[in-house]
Amino acid sequence: MPRADSRRLRWLVFGIIVPLVVVADQITKSWIRVYPIGSTIFQRGFFRIVHIENPGAAFGLFQSHSSTLMVIDFLALAIILAYFLFLHRRFSLFHSAFGWVALSLIFAGTCGNLVDRLNPSVSGITDFVYVGPWPAFNVADSSISVGVVLLALTVLFSQERPGKTDSVHP
Repeated sequence: MPRADSRRLRWLVFGIIVPLVVVADQITKSWIRVYPIGSTIFQRGFFRIVHIENPGAAFGLFQSHSSTLMVIDFLALAIILAYFLFLHRRFSLFHSAFGWVALSLIFAGTCGNLVDRLNPSVSGITDFVYVGPWPAFNVADSSISVGVVLLALTVLFSQERPGKTDSVHP
């Protein structure tokens, strides 16, 4: 595939994943917000849907640091955008399809949760999915988690390893 087509395909992937995840995240959160906080909407075995508002970060950490978390979200988005726009030529570690999908998923999930942080009518990020003993999460959290796993796999199986030198051959 020529270089220009590859670039267009990467932007197409980004342009599809980000809106899909953000819209799915916001639609599911809007649906959950119809129910009172703390109410169980569905339960079967180890799976539950419960309306929770989390003013902190993952696992309920940093409960009273919403402003700081908002700044971190904006910084993460800026770093990912900088990579997409400028740094991908210099750091080709994430040039694979998995790398771009991973960063797109992380970007989308961060956007989805940031919408909640910026929404004055919501007291935190709306979480609602419980699986077993795992803390509640949402579509945006899932997107970030899948993106991080894909990113880790991209780094692990990349031909271009950090610290690897091509100038020394046995």
